[in-house]
Amino acid sequence: MTLLVSPMRHVEHMLTTHRPSHVMTLLAPDVDPPICADVPPDRRLILKFHDIVTVSPGLVMPSRGTVQGILDFGRGWDRQAPMLIHCFAGISRSTAAAYILACSLAEPGSEADLAKRLRALSPSATPNILMVALADNILQRDGAMLAAVKNIGRGADAFEGVPFEFSI
Repeated sequence: MTLLVSPMRHVEHMLTTHRPSHVMTLLAPDVDPPICADVPPDRRLILKFHDIVTVSPGLVMPSRGTVQGILDFGRGWDRQAPMLIHCFAGISRSTAAAYILACSLAEPGSEADLAKRLRALSPSATPNILMVALADNILQRDGAMLAAVKNIGRGADAFEGVPFEFSI
């Protein structure tokens, strides 16, 4: 299976080059998602929340429902073609979602290895720690996902991530 992770600016190129069967869009509530005309609506997930980890007045935090939506969408993916996951910058929300899906499809105990692979593929990846913590709880990983992401640390400073393929 292949997860494609990208900033929004590269979505059109990723669609044309990789022909993903599913697209997951994770953006702030006031940002319009890109048009993905060749992807049927039932293979498209658009979640609107801010890239935050603590309560901030006027901003929408990722929630348990957000993460459950990511997991449910992943269960509907047949893995025959790649899934494109993107957020605005391709650094935090999308890398968290890719890590969450990878962990959900892998055996417990693989969390640290998957986090290290994520870091190797994307030096700027800084998965949203709240999303990871919520997924860790839902998937009953007893803190392993959270510890693995904390262990790889914050990614390199970047305005925007570089698209990458995360094959599991």
